[in-house]
Amino acid sequence: MSSMDVRALLGLSMVQGIGAARLRSLITHFGNPEAVTAASERDLVSVEGIDRGLARRILGRKDFDAEIQLQLSRLNKCEARLVTFWDKDFPENLKKIYDPPVMLFVRGSMSQQDKYSIALVGTRTPTAYGKRVAEKFAAELAERGIAVISGLARGVDTIAHAATVRSGGRTLAVLGSGVDVIYPSENRKLAEQILLGGAIVSEYYMGTKPDAVNFPRRNRIISGMSLGTILVETDENGGAMITAGTALDQNREVFAVPGPIFEKKSRGTNKLIKEGRAKLVGDIMDVLEELKYRMKPFLKDAAVAQPRIQLSIFEEKIFGLLGEEAQHIDVLAERSGLSISDLLVQLLGLELKGIVKQLPGKYFVKCQ
Repeated sequence: MSSMDVRALLGLSMVQGIGAARLRSLITHFGNPEAVTAASERDLVSVEGIDRGLARRILGRKDFDAEIQLQLSRLNKCEARLVTFWDKDFPENLKKIYDPPVMLFVRGSMSQQDKYSIALVGTRTPTAYGKRVAEKFAAELAERGIAVISGLARGVDTIAHAATVRSGGRTLAVLGSGVDVIYPSENRKLAEQILLGGAIVSEYYMGTKPDAVNFPRRNRIISGMSLGTILVETDENGGAMITAGTALDQNREVFAVPGPIFEKKSRGTNKLIKEGRAKLVGDIMDVLEELKYRMKPFLKDAAVAQPRIQLSIFEEKIFGLLGEEAQHIDVLAERSGLSISDLLVQLLGLELKGIVKQLPGKYFVKCQ
């Protein structure tokens, strides 16, 4: 959209009672926001969801120029931009949910690879166990180049973002406030680190303060931008349970880390697993295995099949000779230049590491 369209879209969004769904219907019907403002009352009420009262408010809307200019000035001040539902860099996964936002305020960079991202959320007060799990999972996703999405809240969210940044990965924070209002305030430094390789996004106007009613709607964006959502510790009434619910509503995968039955912060995750609404995950490979077909264009099969494992020079050489087709020990000996006895020693080491298996008749193949 042009800058003029953005001004018109912002102005329309400020009309009382219009909402994202109605605004989307209007733009779809008329083609652009300026055509909406030029339409007659009769034309407007022909659009589903637009009654005469709303049509008159659109036509007789007050002058929003000052509010629009304030938004644009704040965007410019923090080097942010407005990404609309119709722009090519609007998150692909988010377009597919039933109630996507019409606009996203974005600081940092969006990427086409974000469609392969995973959300990682949980309680604001994790146990030592929850902290370790969140840190481990985020780091392992980052190592594989998978973007980690969370909400920048205290606890699991903060750990997920920080661990991803430390691992050199890409992370996106979805706020329940304006992108220029970092909440909690102690995460301002983390927010700057996120922006070095990721993004901070929100559907809320610039300057919007964090309000309790904003966060449930924010959660649908976290799950909506992701292929799947991992829950690390949450009580039955925790905010992360709302994210799990939105993910399920969006037909996205939900993964839950089990915890002790005596731990209150594991009641939510354990309940989701017990009810069959979430898949139990013990490590990140459980997640990648479940999503491997959706992620296949992004992840190499080998990266999905096994985590990064330290190999010796000889093991690297032999592993590189193996493929999906089984090979006989004699063929491998000839190709590697090693004696059969030395080769068997190296193959045993690869078997013990779980990345090679021996078939009957001295045939060897990579584990799938």
